[in-house]
Amino acid sequence: MKLLEFTLPPLLHYIASGFAEFTVGDRHMNRRNIQLFDLLVVKKGCLYIGEEERKYEVGAGNALILRPDCYHYSTDGCKEQTDYYWLHFQTTGAWQATDTIPLLPSPEPVDESSDSYKFDTLAFPLALPQFAKLAQPGKLEEILEQMIAIGPEAHLRSSRFKEQLLFQEALQLLAASIESQLATPATACAEQAAAYLRSHYREEITAQALGESLNFHPVYIARCMKKEYGQSPMDYLLRYRIEQSKLMLMQTDHPIARIAEEVGFNQAPYFSSCFLKAEGLSPRQYRQRFS
Repeated sequence: MKLLEFTLPPLLHYIASGFAEFTVGDRHMNRRNIQLFDLLVVKKGCLYIGEEERKYEVGAGNALILRPDCYHYSTDGCKEQTDYYWLHFQTTGAWQATDTIPLLPSPEPVDESSDSYKFDTLAFPLALPQFAKLAQPGKLEEILEQMIAIGPEAHLRSSRFKEQLLFQEALQLLAASIESQLATPATACAEQAAAYLRSHYREEITAQALGESLNFHPVYIARCMKKEYGQSPMDYLLRYRIEQSKLMLMQTDHPIARIAEEVGFNQAPYFSSCFLKAEGLSPRQYRQRFS
């Protein structure tokens, strides 16, 4: 497996991200020495990309990191509708391409009774797969969607910090795919549940209906999602609906009541109440502030 090994600190830093939709025949652009790392995560379809002598077919659930110092090119046009996330990041620290997983350095013993004792920063390696089948693609997609939704708020210090924190979570998920190409049963259950909720968020969903759709007991699903996402299925659904409503508030002129209905809320007042609790602003104030 081809790996990219980064020396931390300093932490890798997030630059920008987005979502792209390709139709049949569309190709990824050819670029040389772009001076940043380009992470591609395919949600649907397949991208055909080469980097120097290596060629990749990046299908749904796969991720590819294009290096800043190489020539990238399209090897073929898309054969079907292809949707993917892109994310640019960079580091001011050392990095290298390698085929072996780096070992963590052992800290040197210290004498705390010594007058010269001090705490030193201990550098350590972070290995990311250049190309990988993601262990939890849905979870990574959710993080990327949150980062994209923050975009219009990026001028705020708190939002910029939140972007960086989400980016670190994305890196953690990407790194985890090295050690586990096969998800545990609990992880697989949580992934299936999250994917179902994202696909049906406009509909009325109950715990019983979710359990019947996945052939798992609702209590087991809730336990798995709590472990993997830190949320119950209904809390996850609510959060996802709010994130989708934020995009509609910024990208459309639809009335608040219509947006509430579009994202799965039966009553506009309840939508506004949930939105205010989650964002600290009413839907109308959010639209005025970020549109």
